[in-house]
Amino acid sequence: MAKRIVISILLLVLFGCLLTGIFGFKAFVNGKMAYAMAHLPVAPVTVSTAKAGRANWAITLSAVASLNAVQSVNLTAQISGNVTGIYFHSGKPVKKGQLLLQIDNSTQRAQLHVDQANLALARTNLVRTEKLMKFHAAAQSQLDTYRANVASGIAQVQADDATLAKLAIRAPFTGYLGLRQVSLGEYVSPGTPIVAINSWRPIYGVFSIPQNQIASLAIGRPVVLKVNTYPGEVFRGKISAIASQVDVNSRNIQVQAIFANHQLKLKPGMFATVAVSTGKVLHVTAVPTVAVAYNTFGDYIYVINKSGSGKKAVLTARQILVHPGRRRGGLVAIESGIKPGEQVITAGQIKLHPGAVVVINNKIKP
Repeated sequence: MAKRIVISILLLVLFGCLLTGIFGFKAFVNGKMAYAMAHLPVAPVTVSTAKAGRANWAITLSAVASLNAVQSVNLTAQISGNVTGIYFHSGKPVKKGQLLLQIDNSTQRAQLHVDQANLALARTNLVRTEKLMKFHAAAQSQLDTYRANVASGIAQVQADDATLAKLAIRAPFTGYLGLRQVSLGEYVSPGTPIVAINSWRPIYGVFSIPQNQIASLAIGRPVVLKVNTYPGEVFRGKISAIASQVDVNSRNIQVQAIFANHQLKLKPGMFATVAVSTGKVLHVTAVPTVAVAYNTFGDYIYVINKSGSGKKAVLTARQILVHPGRRRGGLVAIESGIKPGEQVITAGQIKLHPGAVVVINNKIKP
């Protein structure tokens, strides 16, 4: 019995030694593999680069603008009556003085004929009395009466002509018509809208600038305008007027700019953005906007750091904290941290870490 126990113990010890050897060997192999992997050369990261450059940027003020017609009016009737003639088409150009609409004027024309006849009679009586006065055959009071009758007749005819002119509605200026609001035969009364006329060549852009920027404004300063209707297209104008007071609620001042609008692309009521030149220039170090990585703990840029020379030169990525400033044309101004001429990484940053080995391939698009 004691012999069996000794044999069992020996077998257990041998089995334990076998397991220990197996696991020990496996741990040794894994350790060697880990060491080998840790000391394998790291594959370089392929990146694209661009040089930080010196740029001279004109300082501008940005604002949101509303486009207004230089002249705009909604034509309405001044005298009641039925529409007897419509001589325009919606949306068409018109010339100053062009007849657009006629309101029934038959009664007024008849009254004009009566008043013209009365005026002719008054003039005849005046001429006859003036002849009689030469022979002292008429009284001075009679002559004065006929002179007054002529003056009154002239005034009455002029009043008839004015009434007839109000019944014939004409374009007050050269421009473009809106949509017709009345129909033939319709009875219109004073204030009834007929059609809108706008003149927008040139056109005004009206916008507001904060009071702390008033010193940068001046009549004639260049203004660049953009509308989302024509992406990538700019319209150039200049400041034509500045309001005489600051708005007490917003503390902004209204500014009016004028644009030639030769092709009539800009229309009244459009929303636009404007940039006003201040006449000042800012000297900045600029890099592509894609080079900047924005982070809550600080914005940074990777730059190329070169060590060694010739074929043994090694390029690594160095991380630099920066302070980005203004943006313009795909570039961002770096207020500190970067100098002109440094190579900044514009693509491949997501794979980088400080000190990572890199290979430059500028065929990669950011």
